[in-house]
Amino acid sequence: MRLNLLTALLVSAGALAAPVAFAAPHAAAADLADCCTPGDKDFPKVGGNLGNQNYSKLRNINRVNIKNLGAVWLNHVEGGVAGDNQSTPVVVDGVIFLETAQANVIAVDGKTGATKWKWTAPARATRRGVAVSKELGLVYTLSQGKVVAIDINTGVTAWVSPAFPASVGGIGKVAIVYHNKRLYVGTNDGSVGAGLMVDATNGVLMSSFFGVPQNPGDLGYDTWGGAPQDQRRGGTPWIHPAVDPELNMVYWTFGNNRGGSSQNGSTRPGQNLFANSIVALDMTTGAYKWHFQSVHHDMWDMDNVNGPVLADVNIRGQMRKVIVYGSKTGMFYILDRQDGSAPLGIDEVPVPVDTRQASWPTQPRPRQGGFVESCPVTEPLGGPVPGAQNRAVPNYPTGCLYSPHWDGAPVLSFPGHGGGADWNHYSFSQSTKLLYTGAGYVGAAHSLNEGSNGLRPPGEYMTGAVIAVDPATNLVRWKKPMPYSLAHGNGILTTASDVLFIGQPDGNAIGMDATNGRELWRFQTGAAISASPISYEIDGEQYIAFYAGGTGIPYGASAPRGDNLWAFKIGGKLPPAATPTPPTVRRPVSGSPVSGASVGNTVLLGRSSASAAEQSINSGSTNGMYPTHMQVGVGTTVTFTNPGSSANTHCATQFFEGLFNFSLAPGQSATYTFTQPGEFFFNDCHNPRSTGKIEVK
Repeated sequence: MRLNLLTALLVSAGALAAPVAFAAPHAAAADLADCCTPGDKDFPKVGGNLGNQNYSKLRNINRVNIKNLGAVWLNHVEGGVAGDNQSTPVVVDGVIFLETAQANVIAVDGKTGATKWKWTAPARATRRGVAVSKELGLVYTLSQGKVVAIDINTGVTAWVSPAFPASVGGIGKVAIVYHNKRLYVGTNDGSVGAGLMVDATNGVLMSSFFGVPQNPGDLGYDTWGGAPQDQRRGGTPWIHPAVDPELNMVYWTFGNNRGGSSQNGSTRPGQNLFANSIVALDMTTGAYKWHFQSVHHDMWDMDNVNGPVLADVNIRGQMRKVIVYGSKTGMFYILDRQDGSAPLGIDEVPVPVDTRQASWPTQPRPRQGGFVESCPVTEPLGGPVPGAQNRAVPNYPTGCLYSPHWDGAPVLSFPGHGGGADWNHYSFSQSTKLLYTGAGYVGAAHSLNEGSNGLRPPGEYMTGAVIAVDPATNLVRWKKPMPYSLAHGNGILTTASDVLFIGQPDGNAIGMDATNGRELWRFQTGAAISASPISYEIDGEQYIAFYAGGTGIPYGASAPRGDNLWAFKIGGKLPPAATPTPPTVRRPVSGSPVSGASVGNTVLLGRSSASAAEQSINSGSTNGMYPTHMQVGVGTTVTFTNPGSSANTHCATQFFEGLFNFSLAPGQSATYTFTQPGEFFFNDCHNPRSTGKIEVK
């Protein structure tokens, strides 16, 4: 049935719509004339086309000759200056256009790797990729809250937009999309969110749609339960929308509610539209068409912010124009992109309720389930559960997706706000008809006492997978576990020869068989890859390009940084980069390493220093042990002490090997001798946030 405000998704399963006619695909990808023409000699947009399919119809690099794929050039686009990169390059007429970690825009010859021009930003900001208009001869970026148009041939500023009204929020760390002399620009300042339509010839604001309705009488305003204006915050649409010119719609994904804290829903009763929603707007007027909210009354930072993907799919013998939306929740919501109905069925299922949180009693769930597990596995002390990537750190209360929390010990649930999938770009292959995503296995613990979006428990493993889902059934076709989380910028490219490319946080660029996930090729780029690979063609030769820059999520400073733009083709001979130090896969503890000898090989529980005065205020924090990180040699005996001045019993529970589990009253101690090298994490039953590590060398 049609999704609308009155039902507000209490029921979101829909009847099959009438068959629709499908226009013939346009001839040139760079024209961006329709939603779904695949990349060819060009890759003119982040996402490849207006449907965000990240698919190239090039096939010269295939599953047989990929063993001969080699690098042909490397450009250090900022002269070796690194930073946090979240930007994917695009290609028009053989020229690569890239926003760097410094927010500068670089034009690079796709054949030689030579820099053609550089536009220097007046201020550094995290960026997510330029938009390009071949017809207007302009490259678009965002800087200091304005749209900047750059001459495509010279890199000279053509114009700068007027300042946008403060009421629409700030633009900066957001995506920008071009189509037919219009720009679709999101906002991301944490308070006000709006999807903007901007005139691409002069930067003038044409329309805006607010992720959180601003005034009484606005559509969705009453879904905030009378919350004061300062609690009506968030709903920021900061990733690339999809555009369907045939249906005349643009599709925005809106982020979570940020009223005070995303973990506290008590002051904003209701479903909180249009946070955690996909909203279809008329692409010429900006008028509302339909919406689907994937998480009602979010209090877990589980907004599904990925760029939505458009696809034409045969469902039960009928061709359907669908949009695939998801998914931190680890579920794909497959909707008819004409009206928002659910051709495969999405049901409102009961979930646990906490009235203090004003939590919503039901949540939408696709009838086919998710592509990752939705509950943590409790580890028995003494060893890991075989194959369980969603393992739970001990001593936390645990719950499945949508378990409520309040102000006690944080509730550990899965998937956390860092995956399933976060803002990585997924790919729809027009060859295999499968949808591919990177995923993260990174649980999160929630309570009112956490920061803005919950706690990733110290000591947990942060791994991932590449997953193929059939959008005609919403069922997993295959899944390949990977050693790193692939949920933050690790986009996927598929090609007509059924090769899949993805980059890892350890710097490895990887090629896989798109039909089964078998690895076919890898190359060390020298820095973490947090962007999508792209493909293009020059003089009849197919190229693959990766930008290896690195970003902080979820591995922080341990993810190797760089400014390495690589291009590959069959027969390339350039050697790989030196292998960098790989990211720390387990969530680090607080604090720098301390020699065991300097503290008498003793860990004080419930303390952040040797001072007794620190006990009462730090025993429930992540640094509520002293030291949190101790380095000792093999054969060292370590003493764990709960000081006599403590007011509580404290524990040292070692995980996941289960070497010890001490429960110590005030004044008690226990010892353990470490006989093997390794990293051994332990936490406290009094409050599991407090976590330590013994590093044995």
